[in-house]
Amino acid sequence: MQALKDSIDDYLHFIKVERQLSDNTLQSYKRDLIAYARHIHYEQHINAFHEAVREHILLYLESLRTAGKSSKTISRQISSIRSFHQFLLREKVTDQDPTVHLEMPKKEQSLPKVLSVEEIEDLIAAPSIEKPQGVRDIAILEIMYGSGMRISELIELNLEDIHITMGFVRVFGKGGKERIIPLGRGALKACSTYLEEARPKLLGNAPKNDAFFITQRGKRFTRQGCWKIIKEHAETANISKEITPHVLRHSFATHLIENGADLRAVQELLGHADISTTQIYTHVSKTRLSEVYKQFHPRA
Repeated sequence: MQALKDSIDDYLHFIKVERQLSDNTLQSYKRDLIAYARHIHYEQHINAFHEAVREHILLYLESLRTAGKSSKTISRQISSIRSFHQFLLREKVTDQDPTVHLEMPKKEQSLPKVLSVEEIEDLIAAPSIEKPQGVRDIAILEIMYGSGMRISELIELNLEDIHITMGFVRVFGKGGKERIIPLGRGALKACSTYLEEARPKLLGNAPKNDAFFITQRGKRFTRQGCWKIIKEHAETANISKEITPHVLRHSFATHLIENGADLRAVQELLGHADISTTQIYTHVSKTRLSEVYKQFHPRA
């Protein structure tokens, strides 16, 4: 198993340096490849990747299907394994690529989970302004819904990235790509109040740091910690819908398109490299329109 892990570590070092991927993406690759390595080692007795052939990979993928993994998860696994074996071939660790004729499973077209405007308002009103954590959480919710940024982007924000007087936030997305997002009055006011009233109390005697949003211990948030806060406030607001890390981002995009925003503009705001990724929100918008029609039209 150690020989398999060493090859994976070499690949992870390569993509970190060459492709400058985020830590979250690197961890995702690592999880996929370690799971693959464990299966072919313990279930199929493969000790080095040059021994792996197409049938070994197919058996691993079949184990994922049997375990009830979605086609999206399996597609991601195939993509990770394919990129990895291509690397091994280029580095002459192996003399063949067993992933050449692997086919991706058909994608299940699932629409993003979206909150209504009323649910967003209830969510933002849920934190208590009596505590500095509540003031901070309102700013977190306002800026996530007001900018559509990813949680991973939010927790990486530094003090210098939010320009309250100018009314915008600077975000570094996937691959370190920078984008500028304008902020509305609600987000700007919440961030200003947080900086003046809450952040100094949260920092306390902890060492000074550049993180815009900090925990009760004065440290930068983790992705899981930030998501936990959103889920807790959703429960307080009696929101029964499933709360995912991207729910505010999805709601931001859907509400923009419902109100007539240009698809290209939404693509820029979200930082999508391909407009086809953004187009999913037009489907959400059409679905919601259909629901409204069926609910309120007398002859629906």
